[in-house]
Amino acid sequence: MSIRFFLLFFILFTPNIYSQSVEVDLKDRKTYEITRISDAPIIDGKLDDEVYQSLPIASDFLMFEPGDGDPIPEAYATDVKVAYNDEAIFIAAYMRSGEPEKTVKQFTQRDNVGLSEFFLVDINPYDDGENQTRFIVTTSGAIIDGKANGDNEDYTFNTVWEAEVSHDDTGWYAEIKIPYSALRFPKKKIQSWAIQFSRKITHRNETYSWNYIDKSIGKISQYTGLLTGIENIDPPIRLSLYPYASAEIQQYDDRSKTAFSAGLDVKYGINDAFTLDATLVPDFGQAAFDDVELNLTPFEQQFGENRAFFTEGTELFTKGNLFYSRRVGDAPTGYRSASANLRNNEVIVENPERADLLNAFKISGRTEDNLGIGFFNAITSEMKAIFRDTITGDTRTRVTEPFANYNILVLDQQFNQNSSISLINTNVTREGHYRDANVSGFLFDIYNKANSFNFEGEAKMSQVNAADNTVAGFASKFSVNRTKGNFRYGVSHRFANETYDINDLGINFTNNYNNFFWSASYQIFEPTERFNRYRIEVYGNHQRRYRPDMAVNTGVGGGFFAMTRERFAFGGNLDVNSKFRDFFEPRKEGMFINYNESIISQLWVSSDYRKTFAYDIRLRYGKYMNSPQEEYRLRLSPRVRFSDKFDVVYSFNYNLEKNRQSFVDFSDRDIIFGIRDMESIENSLKASYNFNTKQAINLSFRNFWSTAHFTEDAYSVLEGNGELAPRSYLIDQQNNPNRNFNIWNLDLSYSWTFAPGSQAILLYRNSIFNQDKLSLLNYRYSLENLFNQPIKQVLSLRIVYFIDYNNLYNIFES
Repeated sequence: MSIRFFLLFFILFTPNIYSQSVEVDLKDRKTYEITRISDAPIIDGKLDDEVYQSLPIASDFLMFEPGDGDPIPEAYATDVKVAYNDEAIFIAAYMRSGEPEKTVKQFTQRDNVGLSEFFLVDINPYDDGENQTRFIVTTSGAIIDGKANGDNEDYTFNTVWEAEVSHDDTGWYAEIKIPYSALRFPKKKIQSWAIQFSRKITHRNETYSWNYIDKSIGKISQYTGLLTGIENIDPPIRLSLYPYASAEIQQYDDRSKTAFSAGLDVKYGINDAFTLDATLVPDFGQAAFDDVELNLTPFEQQFGENRAFFTEGTELFTKGNLFYSRRVGDAPTGYRSASANLRNNEVIVENPERADLLNAFKISGRTEDNLGIGFFNAITSEMKAIFRDTITGDTRTRVTEPFANYNILVLDQQFNQNSSISLINTNVTREGHYRDANVSGFLFDIYNKANSFNFEGEAKMSQVNAADNTVAGFASKFSVNRTKGNFRYGVSHRFANETYDINDLGINFTNNYNNFFWSASYQIFEPTERFNRYRIEVYGNHQRRYRPDMAVNTGVGGGFFAMTRERFAFGGNLDVNSKFRDFFEPRKEGMFINYNESIISQLWVSSDYRKTFAYDIRLRYGKYMNSPQEEYRLRLSPRVRFSDKFDVVYSFNYNLEKNRQSFVDFSDRDIIFGIRDMESIENSLKASYNFNTKQAINLSFRNFWSTAHFTEDAYSVLEGNGELAPRSYLIDQQNNPNRNFNIWNLDLSYSWTFAPGSQAILLYRNSIFNQDKLSLLNYRYSLENLFNQPIKQVLSLRIVYFIDYNNLYNIFES
């Protein structure tokens, strides 16, 4: 039924797509005529270069937040000038300040605005209302770059550009140089680019933009000015090299080892629009540690991506949520089953936890007709477990992950400045047909002519080949949402059959569902007497099992969010749920357990971050009807800004789940459940001392402790109707389900950006881990046990140097 629905929708709807023109009121879109210059200015933050004196001025900024289009006060008037040559575009901005002593200037490192005021430039060479490249410079001189599409922002994107600032008693100045290598643009003799300038005035809690933005309709990225006059640019070859070298000393359990590695990242502009990114012999040794937790759920824990290659320029590859980059170089497929292959008298000598990434590359860009094309490829090496016979001393190996190739191909056609249709295919091929997987998706994200409704949908098919058996699956999503005005609403449907599986290169926790959702909300776009913003919403869902068709859960809820004029934010929500049939906790297909009706409530507050001391507090309470099961959660996160160079953020999380019926084990053909209490405490600290915007010392610390304790002699067997019947169950050391989990991670680093795109990082890391069955130990004694474990200590130095081919060529030529 879902496939027929998609075909019918596109037969009726697609012929009209390209004939529409989206109605967005730009209120006399502003235009800036850029000037070609022959002598490039010196980028020093002082706008005294002669080339700036005769340039036209972009001014008359209008309020974006919290108001709607009010002119910027004369005391804060902002002037911007733009010029270009064959190498780059140059932007000079003068931000006046009626109270310069109140200008917030917090020192931060790259991609971190902090509380500083800033000047922002959005550039879209295709003027498609969708794809903006963003450049930000703060009052302290920190630079931030990213990609933006409407409200979606991605600051993992990094490129090489220059910016400097200066200050006087009338305001502050920003000077920016953006090389063409940082942009992608069509190959045309005469260019017209979309451009937007914005300015944040932190102490007034106000943001102004050059071109007016109507927040109540459409996407923010549609409201840009026009940059004209770029002609006959002959950009240089876009080839950048990032050679790196790293050295590491590691000590663990009285054993030491050293390692040295070197490699190369390459960025090459295939043409004006498409770029090749490649990493050869990659090194991810200094990637941030994962927030590992005690995981007793039937699902794997999902981690964020900390490797730069997999976060930069991946907006095309993440469409449809089919790409979970941690799969590349993840645990080998046979890692967990290695112990099951032990023979008599054997022990495991070596069982690699990660597959080695040999190399990876991605090609992406967009044509003049707004067709985005992306191709990603990565290769991991063969991994083997080593077994040794303790009597004979003989060793043998077993492949846990063969040589594997990962591919993604994306085609994304954008049109009407707000809509797109996409095709995506992901493929994993393992040598010897160990396990191969293929997933294809068709996506659409379409707005109507008036920009008042959004239609979004997906149709995805998976195919897994393993052990000469092929299994195909299907999933779909369709939603309609009102996207204009104060009052908004929407409905959606999500479906997946029981064989849908994307977990070889994606991540998906559940399948076999047929779910329905609805929501309605009211929000303001202009401040009131008390509030800068507020939003009230109600929502609901009805979830069903697809096969066999049966209800899983029905729920309704409501929530609110508000921010006062003094930047004090608060909100909360209340959810009421019917009985819930959980088909995954039993770990057996076709079985489910019933959880009673529940009420979940949550409240949170967040104070003004501009003050020296600020805080976030979040409370959550859940109660299950006619059951002793309940849950409590508390999060406290105070922060102190000791100076413009030194700030500390501490977080404390406490979770308590009581009397939850949870999976324990399989016994013969029965599924054993027990009553579990689970408690956890997490302490984390992030501190940063910034000498300037190029050098900093950073501390990142986390300790997570959790216990899971099952009530003695309170075990049950799960019956076919989802209910539990009491049963005695013998617990010994082997099948004891109790856990005491404790992990400690600390990173202390010094970073120095010694040249554009070039950085040196000295990192000290220590980590400790312990897990046992002592679930009745409290936090204090568990911590003592933790420190009795061997500490893994690592000291590493990594240096990356940016080389621009054109600079290198000029050196050799001269």
